[in-house]
Amino acid sequence: MQINSQRPVKILLVLASIVVILAGIKAASAIVVPFLLSVFIAMACSPIITWANQYKLPRALAVVIVILLIVVFGLVLAGLVGQSMNEFSQNVPKYREQLVQEFGWIIGQLDRVNISINKDALMSYLDPGAAMNMATNLLSSLGGVLTNFLLILLIVVFMLFEAESFPKKIHIALSDPDMKMQQIDKFLVSVKNYLAIKTLVSLGTGLIIGLWLYFLGVDHFLLWAVLAFLLNYVPNIGSIIAAVPAVLLALVQLGPTTAGLTAVGFLATNMVMGNAVEPKYMGRGLGLSTLVVFLSLIFWGWLLGTVGMLLSVPLTMIVKIALESNPDTHWFALLLASEEVTPKTDE
Repeated sequence: MQINSQRPVKILLVLASIVVILAGIKAASAIVVPFLLSVFIAMACSPIITWANQYKLPRALAVVIVILLIVVFGLVLAGLVGQSMNEFSQNVPKYREQLVQEFGWIIGQLDRVNISINKDALMSYLDPGAAMNMATNLLSSLGGVLTNFLLILLIVVFMLFEAESFPKKIHIALSDPDMKMQQIDKFLVSVKNYLAIKTLVSLGTGLIIGLWLYFLGVDHFLLWAVLAFLLNYVPNIGSIIAAVPAVLLALVQLGPTTAGLTAVGFLATNMVMGNAVEPKYMGRGLGLSTLVVFLSLIFWGWLLGTVGMLLSVPLTMIVKIALESNPDTHWFALLLASEEVTPKTDE
């Protein structure tokens, strides 16, 4: 009876501790966000280092090569995308005006079939240029995080050098290494596989979208390709958000037919990559329910901003694995799991 009477107090203390920790993370987001970004970049690069070691390439040399590739690729891409963003930002007012005219034509066509819509009222609630501004704002906010590029790069380098000895340190630090390390190893393997596969799928998605828009003649195709690559990390709604500004620009620049072809290109690419390629290599993924994935997107986006949205699934997996490792909270981990996940049975 004494244990039961203390349980509500324990729950309240745990909840209060969680609130304090979250408040601290949000207050220190300027430090936490670059660190988290460094952790996941290092984890995404780790399979490349491991693969290089299999071919007798020294770890230090492999790390240097990977970092140089990241720097060169990042600088070239940042220069091209930055120029494209500046040109697009300057043209946004013109695009918005043309979009309003296109919407006016659509309203006129609806009026001809007795569907009456007040144009002024519609425009007061719906700004067709807002979606185009949203794309540049998203990339600008991510660019603000990457102003700490040198700091992030240094953290990634040290993490890659320490990655080999870190599991040994955890084995020594934990009093019950066999049970806990099984959970930690499972988490590390899951997240490494997720990040590696998701990065390759996102690169493929961005490349296909960029080539398709270039073929159609849509302006700033490189900008939309990078946006498709980044938002492919955002589950459920990322691909939709990436498609909207590109489709609107195609509508303004080249007309309804090209806008429709642009939408078809985004839809076909995401269906193939998301429903065929990604599940083939990722299996059932990380076992999170669709509702939890969507809610985690909102929560981590509120807590950490744009980077939190991009890392919402791996961050939620950290919480899920931590809950699974404790018998008292294992029930909550099951609530986060997908329908295909079956409860563990004791052997």
